[in-house]
Parts: sequence; C-alpha cells; structure tokens
Amino acid sequence: MLVLVTGGSGFIGSHSTAELIRAGHRVRLLVRDAARAVAALRPLGVPESSVEFVTGDITDPGRVAAAVRGCDAVLHAAAVYSFDSRDHATMRRVNASGTETVLAAARAAGADPIVYVSTFGALVPSADDPVTTRTAVGRPAETYLASKAEAERIARRHADSGAPVVITYPSATLGPHDPGLGDQTTRVRNVLRGLMPMWPTGGFPVGDVRDVARLHAAVLTPGLGPRRFLAQGRYLSTRDFVRTLREVTGRRLPAVYLPAASMLPVGRLTGLVQRAVPVHIPAEYGAIYTCAVGRPIDCTATDELLGGTGRPVAETMADTVGWLYRAGHLSRRLAGRAADSGSAVTVVPSA
Repeated sequence: MLVLVTGGSGFIGSHSTAELIRAGHRVRLLVRDAARAVAALRPLGVPESSVEFVTGDITDPGRVAAAVRGCDAVLHAAAVYSFDSRDHATMRRVNASGTETVLAAARAAGADPIVYVSTFGALVPSADDPVTTRTAVGRPAETYLASKAEAERIARRHADSGAPVVITYPSATLGPHDPGLGDQTTRVRNVLRGLMPMWPTGGFPVGDVRDVARLHAAVLTPGLGPRRFLAQGRYLSTRDFVRTLREVTGRRLPAVYLPAASMLPVGRLTGLVQRAVPVHIPAEYGAIYTCAVGRPIDCTATDELLGGTGRPVAETMADTVGWLYRAGHLSRRLAGRAADSGSAVTVVPSA
C-alpha cells in the first residue's frame, strides 16, 4: 500500500519509514525540507528514489490534503518533541492542531489505518500501575506532555466516532541513527560527558526505536478498526538507567540522586533561565517531571502482535552509545567499550 508518513525526517519517523519500505510498502513523506529527510534516511539504507516527497507543514490543511491524496494509509509521527522551554510556544501551536489537521484529512481521503504516534507521557500522571492502553488520558503539568495529551484526546475522539485510528505509545526512545540528536539521545550523551551528575528519583519506560518501527509496520492492516498499542519498553528507575550505562561502557559515571519533588522547583527555574541563554542547560523541568510521574507499562498486546518481547535495554543503550561515537558526538574514551556496538544497517533496494 501507499503510506503517507509525517515526521519522516525525525528519529521515529525515519526508522519507521525504512521499516515500512522493507515490509514492501510504498512511502510518501510530507516534509518541510526534503533534503533533511534524505539525510535522515540515508544512514538507514534508504535511497532517495525509494520515497516520494510532498513539501508542506502538518498545520497547513491544503498541503496535508494534497499529500494524503491517493494514499491507502497514514502514519502521523510528526511533532515538536522537546523539554527545552524555548520550544514551548511552537509545541503548543503545532502538536495538537497538526494532529487534528492530519487525522481529519486522512479520514476525508478514506485512509485505513490512520496511525497516530502518541507517547506514554500522554497517559500520565496516572494511578494505574502498570499503565495500559485502557488508561485515561493524563493531564500532565508540563508543556510537551500536555500538548501530546491534547493531541491524544483528538485522536481518541476520531477513533470513538468510528475512524480507523491506531494509536501507538512509544516509551522514552533510544537507539542508533538519531538525525536530530533528540532529548533522550542527548541525555545519554550528556551523562557520558559528565554533564549530569545529579538525578531525580523515580524513573520512566525506555524502548528501542527499531522496535517502535517494527510496531508501525505491523499495525498497517486495513479493516481492523481503532486499536491502541503501547510500544515495547522496560521501566527503568533513574538508578537503573545510569547503572545500565555503566555496564555497557565500563565507566564509573558517579551520580547523586535527590527526591524528584525537591528538584522540580530547580527545573522550573532552569526553564526560565533557559529562555534567556543560547546554550542548552541539561536540567529541564520536563525531564524531572517525567521521572516523578513515570510508570511501568503493559506491552502484552504488542508482544503478541510482534511475536516476542523487544530488545534488551542494555543492547539498546550500547547501540545508542556506539552510534554516538561513530557519528562524532562522543570520543572513544567517553563511549568506553560500547564504541564498537551495533554498526550494521540493512540497505533498502531502490524503487
């Protein structure tokens, strides 16, 4: 089938595009910058000739309608993902309105399924333990998560009215080939550079981008109606997160852990300061808040769909660090023994 993908130049979107093509689908990308998307896909073995491009923004109804015309299915992965306070206005403007624009256009075009990429963070805070696909949409007190919760409510409203909307919920996602060096990958890099010696207590689920991409290829079956899937991931306390990095790199990585509640005011202050300085400060309120409200997740339905559990978190961490080294974001000394981890890429044949 012909699948429209939004966000194809991003981390999850680029890996999902490569996986869809490997599964035999044709892909059309709605992008603001085709050259950026080509650069994101090239390391994944996807030649430019394997995809179509439509230039436009997800908040532009005309461009979205043009992009979805003739497509059998849609994967909406585009969003502004950041805990940087300088991005708050853009997140508020884009994430919910873009989701409404894309889903409405997909419904009008008769696409089936319409896959919306949410986040586990749209389901917190929650009393559910673990979080499941039946968990109510949360009302998080953080800008990025709040924007995704609003978009989640839009997606559920479309599904409740009969649209074939499939919602997926990635965890905090790591893995190789992150074209924008996003929040999670940057966090790993900052830990290894010694920029994060202080951590909040709590934790969050961590998953592998390649497992998320497999899920997106697996749900592209028409005629099954609305569904929800928590992407494969494992809850890690912040202590476990740092401990795993120590194991895969062989480095000591000293760390101090403070109650998340006591660090939240510091995060708020950092957010205010961040708006006035050009250099990123690795102590975001959103990251601290996520640790405070994070919960284990129930991935049983996804495990059954994919025929097994996801990659071990140590493998994901090692491959992330190995890619950071090969991409020039870390020295071999900082990457430790993970420097040579995970270099293979499957090349996608040209169309």
